[in-house]
Amino acid sequence: MSFLVHRRIFLASAAAALAAPAIVVSGRSANAAATTLTLGHGAAPGNPRTVAAAKFAELVKQKTEGRIQINVAGAETLGSDSAMLTSLRTGALDFTANSQGATSAIVPELNALGLPFLFENTEKAMAVLNGPVGAELNKRFEAVGVVPLDWWDNGIRHLTNSKRKVISPAELAGMKIRTPADPMTIDIFKALGAGTEQIAFGELYIALQQGVVDGQENPLANIESSKLHEVNKFISLTAHKWESTPFLMSKMVQARLGKDFEAVRAAAKEAGELQRKLSNEKAAEVLGKFKQNSAVEVAEVDHAAFVKATASVADAWKKKPFGDFVAQVEAAAKG
Repeated sequence: MSFLVHRRIFLASAAAALAAPAIVVSGRSANAAATTLTLGHGAAPGNPRTVAAAKFAELVKQKTEGRIQINVAGAETLGSDSAMLTSLRTGALDFTANSQGATSAIVPELNALGLPFLFENTEKAMAVLNGPVGAELNKRFEAVGVVPLDWWDNGIRHLTNSKRKVISPAELAGMKIRTPADPMTIDIFKALGAGTEQIAFGELYIALQQGVVDGQENPLANIESSKLHEVNKFISLTAHKWESTPFLMSKMVQARLGKDFEAVRAAAKEAGELQRKLSNEKAAEVLGKFKQNSAVEVAEVDHAAFVKATASVADAWKKKPFGDFVAQVEAAAKG
């Protein structure tokens, strides 16, 4: 299909761009012994994740007095989120600000954070992640060679489509919705009566434009920064789930950092505070823009109907091998 051809052309040109010195966010130190590490992510320019990644690079240079410098490669120039995770675990990539859906492939317990309508906002999610739930997830990550440095925000997710205004789950019947390769999100949309298709985020605009799928779901900031509203005029404020952006480091890098590890972790957390702040502000700003934009149609949904339609999802996930953890997350969120 033609959008896949565009994808290959994009990646080829991106690889060439990455090789150029301009991709380095922080200038090289005069100290030739400085260690340069690479951070990859999939967000577009202007996205809070992109801004925070640049801030992380700046903070690392500052906190390590130039001993560690960070190369930042965004917009999937190093491949999809799944590909970057593979690179992270093999040591080919040092850091990634990744998606919860893709990351759940290596730590399935992470899916529990995306139970439908579990968190109303980022603050409630972070309160849970800063407790026993987060400590347990850290152990699961370290067991697969990955070190979580912080939990960045991927926001509350909403639905867009090119066909019609969606207010109730019944209006999703017959639609094909792009989701990440995330079992929880797939289950949510199956429960809502929609078909799903898994397409890399970097290919999503063209897939929507060409009608490969009818719609997609993402936080408002991602919808705007990737211009998805240009090809999906109907925006439904479903708020069906919250997702994290796990900020991860390869375990292989930890030994190389030595005494600078704590400085790098502190930089990740400080950049994370900025990212979460920007994410919340951006969501409110983008919603205002969309409501004033005559080219798109924003709709409030029948919240109770969506909650009822997806109630079976949590029950099904509690029957999985890590069902006790799913129940723990749900109880912590309600506590």
